[in-house]
Amino acid sequence: MVTITTSNAATQAGVTVDTIRTWCRTGAVAAIKQAGRWIIDAASLAYRIALPKLLHRPRPVVFTVDTMLAIGGNRWQRNGHDRIYLNNWAELAGLDVSHYKSGNINGATWQGEGISNSQARLILGSLDKVWFDTADNQVHCRFGWTKSRVATPDEIWQAALAGIRAAIAAL
Repeated sequence: MVTITTSNAATQAGVTVDTIRTWCRTGAVAAIKQAGRWIIDAASLAYRIALPKLLHRPRPVVFTVDTMLAIGGNRWQRNGHDRIYLNNWAELAGLDVSHYKSGNINGATWQGEGISNSQARLILGSLDKVWFDTADNQVHCRFGWTKSRVATPDEIWQAALAGIRAAIAAL
């Protein structure tokens, strides 16, 4: 068993010596007291330092009505259908578009890279609608009629799905 002192343990853990003493007293680390000083098991300290990382597990991404509404979805219920439309799919996919007051595209980037206004318009036309259907708890899309040179409609759809997952994970 490799042992270390409280001051060395505090340096390793990035905490104060008082915190190390508290860990020793409460049993958070394996330690014994000899001649009025704590002798700490190095392996136990290493486990205690790593513990917050081990306990932090990312939450699973679950598509629900609440999560879809929270990321900007609009609910639509008619004729036995219950859907949440994501009109901000382009933003979630990584398309950033600015417009003139007339509505024409002023400038655009696709996933951080500058693209032409016409390519931005083609990307916007690649997916017609994106929605979450409460009947099957799945996200669906209807492809549009345009195709961009920047990304295929399937790549745009996959980027939109990834953006939806990232937005839900960030909630």
